[in-house]
Amino acid sequence: MSLLKSRETILALAILALLAAIASRFPGFVAPRNLARVLTDTSPLILLALGQMAVILTKCIDLSVAANLALCGMVAALMNGAGVPLPLILLAVVLLGAALGAVNGLLVWRLGIPSIVVTLGTMTIYRGSIFLMTGGAWINAHQMSDAFKAFPRTVVLGLPVMAWIGLAGIAAMALLLTRTPLGRAFHAVGGNPHAAVYTGISVGRTQCAAFVLSGALAGLTGYLWVARYAVAYVDIAAGFELDVVAACVIGGIAIAGGAGTVAGAVMGALFLGIIKNALPVVGISPFWQMAISGSAILLAIAFNAASRRDPGRIILKQAEHRT
Repeated sequence: MSLLKSRETILALAILALLAAIASRFPGFVAPRNLARVLTDTSPLILLALGQMAVILTKCIDLSVAANLALCGMVAALMNGAGVPLPLILLAVVLLGAALGAVNGLLVWRLGIPSIVVTLGTMTIYRGSIFLMTGGAWINAHQMSDAFKAFPRTVVLGLPVMAWIGLAGIAAMALLLTRTPLGRAFHAVGGNPHAAVYTGISVGRTQCAAFVLSGALAGLTGYLWVARYAVAYVDIAAGFELDVVAACVIGGIAIAGGAGTVAGAVMGALFLGIIKNALPVVGISPFWQMAISGSAILLAIAFNAASRRDPGRIILKQAEHRT
């Protein structure tokens, strides 16, 4: 019974049930090759969800991740058109993404502006910057080098590089959160910021670090997205930040901060990724995806509220009994 109280276990069972339901009508969907494709398609969402998780753990939220992705992806495409080598492009987009995340973090830290307000503003600024850079023009496949487009799709040991990067991100984030002082600070700041201050942790600096991490992952994902789909434009990944937040909430990352696991964030992303890939297969319009995602968020929040309410009632009953 204790296992069934774990959000990760329940979500894993939900994913298995979803796969079983799809496989009952379309057995090919659960073939290893197709599941590998689903993992590859979901890797950008996984990377962004991992970064968003770090931010949410510190009682903040980053709504600019998709705009950060789009700006860094456009910069990557422009650098490729200028003949810059791929390793330098990768380094540049990660640093640019981290810098854009630092802008968010510094505004939250130094000026005390709520993160939702800051990132709503920078989301618009980053999108507008793409338009100023390009005049609204698109960069298409024929304007990109073959090496630039091929890297995320290169198959290594049966999986494309994009999927391997997603798996590496999962491993790195798990180590960061469980084995480093910064990872423990993320939880401490979100769980009890006042107590964190007494232990010598800077709340603002920790939140800023979370934004930098989220931005760096968004920058890397920007290149992967543009290279894999071979197109860059102003509205790339528009609305994708909602999927990122949804993946975290479904995965049990507490919006109030301080609670959440890498496994939960990853399974939340996979749950949405499977739905996205399954809808065309089962003949449902992809436009239903947002409605399904929204319903999943509401169910996840209701589950969180119910799981927190029971311990409270028990405590009250114990208090009544003692009096």
